[in-house]
Parts: sequence; C-alpha cells; structure tokens
Amino acid sequence: MTANRENATPRLLIVGQGLAGTCLAWQLLWRGIPFLIVDRDEPLSSSKVAAGLISPITGMRLNLNWRYDLLHPEALLFYRRIEKITRQRCFFPRRLVRLLWDERAQELWARRKETPAVQAYLSPRPQDPLVDARTISAPFGGFQQQHAAYVDTAAFLAASRQVFEKAGCWQSGAVPHADIAEADDGIAWAGQSFSHVVWCTGWESANQPLWSSLSHRPARGTVLRLRANIGGERRILNRGAWLLPRADGTLFAGPTYELEFSAPHQPSHEALGTLHAKLQGLVKVPYEVIGSQTAVRPIIQRAKVLIGPHPQHPRQVFFNGLGSKGALRAPWAARCLAEHLLDGTPIEDEIDVRSWL
Repeated sequence: MTANRENATPRLLIVGQGLAGTCLAWQLLWRGIPFLIVDRDEPLSSSKVAAGLISPITGMRLNLNWRYDLLHPEALLFYRRIEKITRQRCFFPRRLVRLLWDERAQELWARRKETPAVQAYLSPRPQDPLVDARTISAPFGGFQQQHAAYVDTAAFLAASRQVFEKAGCWQSGAVPHADIAEADDGIAWAGQSFSHVVWCTGWESANQPLWSSLSHRPARGTVLRLRANIGGERRILNRGAWLLPRADGTLFAGPTYELEFSAPHQPSHEALGTLHAKLQGLVKVPYEVIGSQTAVRPIIQRAKVLIGPHPQHPRQVFFNGLGSKGALRAPWAARCLAEHLLDGTPIEDEIDVRSWL
C-alpha cells in the first residue's frame, strides 16, 4: 500500500503527539509530506513522564536489548538532528552501572558476560571501585555499560511541538474514532481530507474498536524526582530500581509497575512503598522526594512495537505498543512506518500490526 495515488501528495492525520506521533511527524516533515497532529495537550502522558532510558543490557535476565545494534545508532543520529534544528538539548549519553541483586544474579552474569554481543557494550575500563561504597550499596558487585543514554522526553516533545506549531501542522483537540469518515480514497475529519489517519494514542487504543482485539497490557508507572547527596556520581545506577542523575542536578528514580489500576495518574501506596524499599537498597544516604509523575505505559503483550494499517481499514494506521522502550524504538519504527506509507516498503511481520489482529 502506498499513499501516493495519481501523483497526489498525501496528507496524514496523526492523533497524539507522544513519542510515536512526534517521531513520525519529523519523518514526514523531513520529506516534505503535509500532516496535521491533533493532541489533547494533557499535562501528564506516558511520553512526558517517561525517564527516556536507553540501555543495551536490560531486564532481570540481563539480556541484550532487542535490536540494540540497529536502534541505538539510529536513535542517536535522530535526536542529534532534532537538537540542531530546535536548539534544545534532549539526548544525554551516560554510562550505566548495573548492580547485581543477589548470588543468583552473580551466577547469571558470569554466563552472560562471556557472550560476544554483550561484551561490545561493556566499558573496557570501568571505575575501580565500581561505586562509592559510602553512598551506593553494591554487595554483589555489578558491571558498567557503555553506549547508554537518556532522552529528556518532555523537552523533546515541547521543542518539537514548537516547530510543528510554527509550520501550522499542530492543533489541540480530540479525535473520537466515531468522527472519522472513511472512504476508498482517503479519510475525512472535521471538514478536512487526509490520505490516512495514524493512531498514536497510547494505552487508550485498547478502547478503540479497530485495535481492541490486540493483547493490551497497560501498566501504570510512577517516576520520583529526588534530591540526594550521592557525591559526584553522574552515571545511571540500577539495582532493582534505577537512579538517574539529571542535567539540572536532581535525580529521577523509578519505576513502579502496576497492572491493576483505575486512576491513571494516582499510584497506589503499595507501589510507592515497594519503590522506596528498592531505593533504600540502592542508596545509603537520605533522599528527599521533591516531585512525582504518574502515567500509563502502552504495552501490548509479547510485542516490541506495532505499526501499520488495519487489514480491513487500510486508511487507518496503528503506531503503538512502545512500552518503556519508546525513546529507543520510536525513531526507527517511525521511519519504517513512513517508508511503508509513502514508498510501499514492506513492514516486517514481527512489528506489523496486521500479523497480530
């Protein structure tokens, strides 16, 4: 499928200006393709709350992050390009220290670190000792990763919005699914015509008729903003919970992970208690909570990211399921989707939403 029909220039409607919608909009802007982003402009969303961590070795199994050798270089070039255009820094390379939590983790890491693919992301000359024992708890040791980073997602989204607004292709509002009028040659909404509508609506896509059959598993998460004296430590630390020294001198810490919830922006006392317990197992010094933000991650079970048109409604397109890896995966996935819609480039089955419906 291609959006170019009878040599006409397509115009796309993008619903939602989170990481997915923003990265897709940049791909279209660079190619001179008209688009309109409609966003509800909510103060809290999963993309605005996200810590934006980019880490090569991840998870309790200490595995190499999915396609990291492909996704990390593309994300780096993408965000650096955005920084030059917007004059707003948003991409911060950081070394990352993963501290092991018990003897079983030590045994697991003894096997994992011998894998050549993993060795490429280990710092060849880590700090010795690895952490300052006066401030950081590391009874089982750990390792230092290179080629990690964090993205200031709130700054990235805000700077991008300014560019889109100046270009006249951003507006505040809602796009109810029922208000979309679909025809063979395009989409109509609010008296305007588009070649496609791309739904980048995060966890709320579970309530949209076309996408509700996907295995949505959204999770509410909270990130804390802290003050603490951890010396001159600037690396990202992870031991059950992660601690991220930010450019402004504060610390971000998280996350909570709640699969059962009602209010999307109000964490449970139990989840916060668990997070504090993990932080107290990571840092030895007192810390002060100076802020917190809570939102819902858009997770689709077993999927890394899903893109593409609906099989029965090819003018309606999906870009979602980024979970906690959106800062890393969104730039690459946005390019893949743009190339599919504009050039007819096939989408891999693993990330093609039509393979999952």
